[in-house]
Amino acid sequence: MEAELLNAKGEAVGKVELKESVFGKKPSGQFLHEYVTIYLANQRQYDAKVKTRTEVSGGGHKPWKQKHTGRARAGSIRSPLWRKGGVIHGPKNVEREFSMPRRKARLALAQALAAKNAERALVFVDQLKIAEAKTKQVAHILRALGCEGRTILVLDQPDAALTLAARNIPQLEVLLAGDLNAYVVLRSKKIILTRPALEKLGARWN
Repeated sequence: MEAELLNAKGEAVGKVELKESVFGKKPSGQFLHEYVTIYLANQRQYDAKVKTRTEVSGGGHKPWKQKHTGRARAGSIRSPLWRKGGVIHGPKNVEREFSMPRRKARLALAQALAAKNAERALVFVDQLKIAEAKTKQVAHILRALGCEGRTILVLDQPDAALTLAARNIPQLEVLLAGDLNAYVVLRSKKIILTRPALEKLGARWN
């Protein structure tokens, strides 16, 4: 399987080999939905927290004696039935982490890349280098490559100038090949992969 390789000006400079074991996978909507659901659940922050009757201050003594008062029995003024009492079955700040085997995560990434490749949403570039950390240069490259909307730029190693120049473009995200996952691939409109990043990405399936 081959794809067209471009330069930073959007000109074809050759072909790049795509691994059939990665880009040839048949996407499964149900499987990708499962991955995205688990991924988003693990990103969620559990900040909501209420106090139960054991955590609310006060209520250390019995408000009145058990019998012969004509009132219902009560053991604490901090019962959930009382004003300013504890809360029953309220949200708790408990971290929850749902696991997905690494093998399944790699399969989800392969299926997501295959789906984007079928949509012609993957752009393969020989290399990307800019002389200065100028946003205008990165914006010009994006236009030349025909990348509009939410775009991911995948690099093989950190590039300070490129990252600095790209941060002022709202819909552009710069990622390393090792940090790429199925969720960010699926939510993007275009994905720019440099040749070294593609090689490093393919090594995850070796």
